[in-house]
Amino acid sequence: MAEWTGRGGIQDDDPSTEGGWVHGDDPSIGGDWIEDDDDPTAGRGASHGEDPAVPGARAAGPEPVRGAPSPASAHGAPARRPPEWPVRRRRRRASRFVIWLRRIVAVSSLLIVAFAIWFSVQLFEPFAGNGHGRLAVTIPAGSGTSRIGDILERDGVVSSSLFFQLRAKLSGDKLYAGQFEMPLGTTYSRALQILSVPPPVRSQTVTVVDGLSRRQVARALRRDGVRGNYMAATRHSPLLDPTQYGAPRQTPYLEGFLYPDTYQLAKPARVGALVADQLATFKREFATVNLGWAHAHRLTGYDVLIVASLTEAEATRAQDRPLVASVIYNRLAAKINLGLDTTVAYATGDYSGNLTRSELASPSRWNTTNHRGLPPTPINSPTLSAIEAAAHPPRTNYLYFITKVCGGGALAFTSSYADFQRLSSAYNAAYAAHGLRGAEYCK
Repeated sequence: MAEWTGRGGIQDDDPSTEGGWVHGDDPSIGGDWIEDDDDPTAGRGASHGEDPAVPGARAAGPEPVRGAPSPASAHGAPARRPPEWPVRRRRRRASRFVIWLRRIVAVSSLLIVAFAIWFSVQLFEPFAGNGHGRLAVTIPAGSGTSRIGDILERDGVVSSSLFFQLRAKLSGDKLYAGQFEMPLGTTYSRALQILSVPPPVRSQTVTVVDGLSRRQVARALRRDGVRGNYMAATRHSPLLDPTQYGAPRQTPYLEGFLYPDTYQLAKPARVGALVADQLATFKREFATVNLGWAHAHRLTGYDVLIVASLTEAEATRAQDRPLVASVIYNRLAAKINLGLDTTVAYATGDYSGNLTRSELASPSRWNTTNHRGLPPTPINSPTLSAIEAAAHPPRTNYLYFITKVCGGGALAFTSSYADFQRLSSAYNAAYAAHGLRGAEYCK
């Protein structure tokens, strides 16, 4: 049995061993091990035939049997026990699972770091430029960041809808709808900067000329490229109720309420926006009119509007409109047909100025040459000056008026039918010789 001496050797119980010591040839061996024959764990490693180069492998050849006599001792000769090499205690090596786990963790960490770097570069684009070129991009009203990102990616403004959405959520900016001029291939931050400012309103100027009917305005709007059906859009509107102005419930359309003016409409101009502006302008302008005289004469606001439309159609000069209104009211009071050619033009749709006999005989209720009283509706949408003239007519005895020859559009007024006939003959002669414009302006 061997015991620890603490002096770098093994003490043998065999008395034949001189001095009780067996020293190994390796001078580096120190007192590190106690080998006990009764310890089943003693002697692991190189001291029991394992190959020190391969953990757990044994050296070639038969394994010596502990305690067996050597050949020499078998013949009675004293023999020394073969030296047993003490082995240093090693730390327990990690299993292959732990090694692979560490490798996986290391590789995964590298991949995560690489992905984080790539993601940050894609999201914040530190090396990207501001793009190139210009493109008109339309963002529909009510679009969320997802739809906006898809539009920008589709049009080539940004490279990724997903990263644009992430940047939009990080920034928290409010994004506006409308039409924007945006560079192609720009950064997310630049795109957000553009979209977070209300777009400049691109407008189209639309002028509704004084004295035009709905039909005439619709024709002009089609010519100007305004989108939509003006005739359909001006039948009824939730923005204005004609009955509030004294119109009958069966009033067929909004003629008279479509205020003529110049309007700025967002491109592309649409009739819905125009009608809304016209009705709003009418309500604002009509609210300034004093209807005291009209109410005193049992006239509604709608009656005033009809008279104003007739006045607008007959008088091109504002200074003539109050006198025209007075003629209309005088003829109504005298129960004389108004006899206005402009009402025939409205009834027939012929605005050429050359009405035929058959047109003058039109049975339309709007034809005031053969129907007494006011037409059922206005024949155009009058200006404020015509409305004021109809609401406050001067007191006159005039029953007739006609365009002056060479008067530059001015009207001549008279209460005498004979004077009216004379003035009419002079005008008809000038018209026959020089045409409409020649008769009025002598050019």
